[in-house]
Amino acid sequence: MRLGIFAKTFDGTDPATVLGAVGDAGFSASQYNMACSGLASMPDEISDEQVRSIGEAAAKTGVEIVAVSGTYNMIHPDVSVRQVGHRRLEELARHCAGMSTGLITLCTGTRDPVDQWRAHPDNDLPDAWRDLLEAMETALEIAERYDINLGIEPELANVINSAEKAHRLITELGSPRLKIVMDPANLFEVATLEEQRSTVSAAIDLLADRIVMAHAKDRNPDGSFATAGKGVLDYPHYLGRLKAVGFDGSLVTHGLSATEAAGVATFLQDILSGASAGDGR
Repeated sequence: MRLGIFAKTFDGTDPATVLGAVGDAGFSASQYNMACSGLASMPDEISDEQVRSIGEAAAKTGVEIVAVSGTYNMIHPDVSVRQVGHRRLEELARHCAGMSTGLITLCTGTRDPVDQWRAHPDNDLPDAWRDLLEAMETALEIAERYDINLGIEPELANVINSAEKAHRLITELGSPRLKIVMDPANLFEVATLEEQRSTVSAAIDLLADRIVMAHAKDRNPDGSFATAGKGVLDYPHYLGRLKAVGFDGSLVTHGLSATEAAGVATFLQDILSGASAGDGR
């Protein structure tokens, strides 16, 4: 697996500076965010010059842009907000080739009108699922038009809050362009070691053929998020299971400070070296 990190972990609005910091910290891949170019994460407009500077920075630093963040609330209760998100997604997709990437990561959304990462009881209602299907169909039409893939991840606060729902969405939409970003820390909050391992194994096994990228963060014992390696997540088990199902894509860490980055790179590389000895069961 190739080690990567969210580009916005590092300060700066110049792609060469940001990606240089990514490489210096020990990572060869990055999930890019347009904020690293001094823009909104989902801009209304991206210039050809801005795109060119990203591509040139990636080539100069040797850091591969394995994905670009394209998160917006796909089931926002206000339809007009969703429509703005769709337009911005198309603008991002239009420039993916210039950034040498073929993957945009999404947020499947929540009925919360303010925070796309906050749970809402209406997320489990039939109309939320209907709106997600409609939004994803629009997004997949964009993906087809620009020859890219879209990555979603099961996230407890979103409408796709389990591996089973992700699998259902894949089945109902039937598009090979819909991929999975696997983040085990988004599959549980507080769990025993046995429960955690069971949940993570089941999710990876169910979604194995669609996993295009893996994320790396952690959970504290109280359920809050933590930096990878500083919480309760069983990383040898997680990475062993990914290897067992044949995943060889990028492992991208996030939710950490820039000062922690080099240490996390070392931690993950050490686990990856050990994971090759077994399947993580």
